[in-house]
Amino acid sequence: MKSYNIAVIPGDGTGPEVVREGIKVMDALSKRSGFKLTFNFYDFGGERYLRSGETLPESAVAELKNYNAIYLGAIGHPDVKPGILERGILLRLRFELDQYINLRPVKLYPGVDCPLKNKSPEDIDLVVVRENTEGLYTGAGGCLKRGTPDEVAIQESINTRKGVERCVRFAFEYCKKRNKMKKLTLCGKTNVLTFAFDLWERTFYEVAKEYPDIKVDYAHVDAITMWFVKNPEWFDVIVTDNMFGDIITDLGAMIQGGMGIAAGGNINPRGVSMFEPIGGSAPKYTGKNVINPLAAICAGGMMLEHIGEEKSAQVLEKAVIKVTEKHLKSLSAGQMGHSTSEVGDLVARFVTEL
Repeated sequence: MKSYNIAVIPGDGTGPEVVREGIKVMDALSKRSGFKLTFNFYDFGGERYLRSGETLPESAVAELKNYNAIYLGAIGHPDVKPGILERGILLRLRFELDQYINLRPVKLYPGVDCPLKNKSPEDIDLVVVRENTEGLYTGAGGCLKRGTPDEVAIQESINTRKGVERCVRFAFEYCKKRNKMKKLTLCGKTNVLTFAFDLWERTFYEVAKEYPDIKVDYAHVDAITMWFVKNPEWFDVIVTDNMFGDIITDLGAMIQGGMGIAAGGNINPRGVSMFEPIGGSAPKYTGKNVINPLAAICAGGMMLEHIGEEKSAQVLEKAVIKVTEKHLKSLSAGQMGHSTSEVGDLVARFVTEL
């Protein structure tokens, strides 16, 4: 029997509630498919920080490297100043575990209301490959004469040939494996950000020569946002930098029905990767058993696929579709027609019955 060790960081707010449902579904799948999942829990988050002043202990990163994957609920606490937990936990893990790919499927499931007129699940099925450890999010820069009329703030975007190329190569390989439209789009801003995106564009087209079966094109980020709304069916896989990827994936979440269904992965292809719902901790719903757990459940599916249990991931997605198609009134918290735990129960039941 195959066995996998998973580190679990339930985190803040509704994170523990949605993680509980994700584990419920994955346990049902493991029993069905004959593999073993061992979950080890870590209390990293706002409560620990308020209690001890510590975001991550020094031993955390080294310890997490020993797992097959990390399953994250949410980070963000109303009593902790914004940025402390995000930088101290999320960004630190992404950088120190070298999770250089942020992978974001954007898929509209049957039964889910789409805000776009006349668009169906056949029109919205794309993936964004976002560079995850460089760009503006490295924290490079500084501030001079803070709080005075002469204040200067500089935030630098760091892009290396190594970082860009490995992200681009991952995107080509992912597009090839996905085998849908076999089309890869580079999203950038070459007309204004001439240094950074000259590097991205040159690297993109150089690597493209090694993948003659993949169609390639380019679009400015502003055009991408327009076409996400007008013609999402044009896209298959998109590759972009850290900041633009952060922006367009939130727009992607909206066209697929909202944060309640949007899941993502922070990927190190040769190390440990981390999977999470992208919607945040939603503290106002904490403990009410009304938050939508489907994004966390789908993140569990991405994790199963990543560790090699691809058939189980496919079963999980089919079960989620069965729930969205026939059993939910809405994806919004408190409006689903079911509680958080009842939605988890439904998905767990269907993965057993399918």
